[in-house]
Amino acid sequence: MNLVTLAHLETLEGLETLETLETTTPAVQRAYAACEALARSHYENFPVASRLLPAAMRPHVAAVYGFARLADDMADEGDVPAGERLTRLAAWQRRLHEALDGNSAAPAGDRDALDNLEALVLIAAAHSIRQLDLPPSLFDDLISAFGQDTMTTRYDSWPALFDYCRRSANPVGRLVLRIAGHRDDHLDRSSDAFCTALQLTNFWQDLGRDWNAGRLYVPREVYASFGASEEQLRTGDIGQAWTRAMGECVRVTRDLFQQGRAVCDGVVGRLRYELRFTWLGGRRVLDRVEARGARMLTERPTLGLADVPIMLARAAGWSTHA
Repeated sequence: MNLVTLAHLETLEGLETLETLETTTPAVQRAYAACEALARSHYENFPVASRLLPAAMRPHVAAVYGFARLADDMADEGDVPAGERLTRLAAWQRRLHEALDGNSAAPAGDRDALDNLEALVLIAAAHSIRQLDLPPSLFDDLISAFGQDTMTTRYDSWPALFDYCRRSANPVGRLVLRIAGHRDDHLDRSSDAFCTALQLTNFWQDLGRDWNAGRLYVPREVYASFGASEEQLRTGDIGQAWTRAMGECVRVTRDLFQQGRAVCDGVVGRLRYELRFTWLGGRRVLDRVEARGARMLTERPTLGLADVPIMLARAAGWSTHA
């Protein structure tokens, strides 16, 4: 399952001590530490929430990551029937709202289980929401998107796919902005474009993986307009039709990245460089998606250590007028 929902949170590194939090409650510190450990235990595509982030932001970013990570795991539980996964997601959403209302985050019958990972993540998430006045509706949107993942494997149109991204990816960008203290409609819109671009890049990057798992995120209206079909994917007949269809997907995604540049310039301090580096990484993966051509089902382009100096140089030469 795709997790660019967490595009601003992936591969969390070096979370500072919890002295940056206003509270020193041991239970809350323990909860944030659990979120940090969870983030470090997973690899995602774009290494974003690193030491470039201000130390005061990192515990809260880890809490958002933990909440979304566990929700994604619930939605992607292998052979578990979709109905059961939806029930678990609904319970996860309900428990968050109960925690916000001051009720115990531990599951029924386990009220004293501070070692329960789900309870610890909820404690941290609820604390961040209350302390920073984060909109709970953004967390609800994430749950909605994860629930959709249990049922939907095809998209007919760009609007349908964009609506999914609106709930699966865009809330994370808005939460990062809120954690950083930004509440600005212009930045929100640019962040939405940026996060959608990252989500789409991951879809095109993982085309082969998703296809083998029974999913196809390329909108039907796109590939049909070029004369491509699912049958061609089933037989491995990757000709000009699918190459042109993916070229159109890359074009749309590149336009969204361009719209997303504004948020990289609209924030200040270390977050500005964090977002610019993420933007450059996403664009570099997208370029490799485009270059693989007919190998789209068998080759998954990624970034490596050799890409870091190039991206650092481009970050150093970043122009706000590009």
